[in-house]
Amino acid sequence: MTIEHELAQHRGYLMRFARLQLRNDAWAEDAVSDTMLAALAKPQSFGNRSQLKTWLVGILKHKVLDILRQRRREVALTDDEGDGSEELDALMFKADGHFQQAPADWGNPEQELESRQFLAVLDACAGKLPAAMGRVFLMREWLELDSEEICKELGLTPTHLYVQLHRARLRLRECLELHWFGRVAAQ
Repeated sequence: MTIEHELAQHRGYLMRFARLQLRNDAWAEDAVSDTMLAALAKPQSFGNRSQLKTWLVGILKHKVLDILRQRRREVALTDDEGDGSEELDALMFKADGHFQQAPADWGNPEQELESRQFLAVLDACAGKLPAAMGRVFLMREWLELDSEEICKELGLTPTHLYVQLHRARLRLRECLELHWFGRVAAQ
């Protein structure tokens, strides 16, 4: 199998990853195309030290960051008021800040991360986050940027970043309990 054919097999996954982060099909296409070109230009860099997909995602993370930096002025963070976060907080928490209901038993989350089906559900849940919230979450958790860099890139205060991450995690938790952990418990 040629390297071109192997790269093409991962294109769909890379596009989903880029779309989740960039929320713009044209930018995602640019990031994935640049990733493929970089991989084709230096296939010897792969060296079979990891899985091809892991290597490609590593390249793609840098391409996504480059595009975010280039398009910083074009990325308009939406005001998240009215996105339902306040209602979600009210449904999930008591006035004293404790959960209304104890979280469901998630078993062994690290083992779940090895499941392709779980990752597909996690991708779908991340894709349902409001654009600005999803971008902040992915920059922090998937691109592994530190808080200071995210605040600088997106023009956020540390407090606003914390609130966005908190709300994103709550929504992901709710989505995963509904579409994965609740389903698994029902089996």
